[in-house]
Amino acid sequence: MNIFDPAIFPILTADGLTNGAVYALLSLALVLVFAVTRVIFVPQGEFVMFGTLTLASLQLGKVPGTLTLLLVLLAVSTMLNIVEALRRGDGRAAGIAGGSGLVLGAGLWALTTTLAAAKAPLLVQVLLTLLLVVPLGPLLYRVVFQPLRNASVLVLLIASVALHLVLVGLGLVFFGPEGSRTPAFAEGNTALGGVSLSNQSLLVILVSAVLMLALYYFFDRTLTGKALRATAVNRMGARLVGIRPTAAGSLAFTVAALIGALSGLLIGPSIAVSYDTGFLIGLKGFVGAIIGGLVSYPVAALGALLVGLIESYASFSLSQWKEVIVFTLILPVLLWRSLSSKHHDEEDE
Repeated sequence: MNIFDPAIFPILTADGLTNGAVYALLSLALVLVFAVTRVIFVPQGEFVMFGTLTLASLQLGKVPGTLTLLLVLLAVSTMLNIVEALRRGDGRAAGIAGGSGLVLGAGLWALTTTLAAAKAPLLVQVLLTLLLVVPLGPLLYRVVFQPLRNASVLVLLIASVALHLVLVGLGLVFFGPEGSRTPAFAEGNTALGGVSLSNQSLLVILVSAVLMLALYYFFDRTLTGKALRATAVNRMGARLVGIRPTAAGSLAFTVAALIGALSGLLIGPSIAVSYDTGFLIGLKGFVGAIIGGLVSYPVAALGALLVGLIESYASFSLSQWKEVIVFTLILPVLLWRSLSSKHHDEEDE
């Protein structure tokens, strides 16, 4: 049998579109973060890992280690805000920063420990997972990348790789080496065109499509989205018209964390996710982002869908080579972009 067999090809295509939809979301997040902050965000896949494993911990009635990471980052961020306010001589702002950080931390701890012990319904656990994972985005930006906002792209990349290694290590400490699955949000199968697809796969494709449309609406129709686009196009011009680059960066990381966490929740029922799974998933999203040149959202999404399809087709007949085939795809794209683009030592600010 070959991949073009009428009985096999539709199944592989559907599987590729399901995986590609998740990769497309991650590639859009990577393009957004790079366009706004110049950070090649290597740990994007770790949000996927934390999303799945946080929900898995809540399913077992355990307080996820994500809470510890969130509280530590919140404490460090609060201290940085206090120091910054005191340097400006603004004692009132320092007091507000300290008080709000303390209240938020206590509230998150009380809410998480209570709901984890009570084994709340699945929907409540999903919302709590998002509440724990999504704030990691802006907090990581505040603690790691905002102090380096004037650094070169190379320095930002080194910091990004270091952060990836730290988060993978913390994932091992928090969740252990074993993989975990989460409950499916949609049971059963649906027949489409003679092909039986799981409702969970259809849900992944549907949610991914809705998120992509929501991102399009956000960037094209809302004032905040247009401010992010302006920052991506010209950071100096954005500053001149009153758009704060730090606020734009924080928002970009928040959107990236939301996309990563939702992706983790979507794929959790399909594959066993472990502490190091996120890197490989994020890397496939990165291939799509590179196809889009880290600037084009539609091309990045289409490139990620292509990655998912190639992976699915390769897994049928060349399963031992599927990762090699997928990542080799990036070489001709990089060569073409290198030959067709003008080179600059550093972006003008």
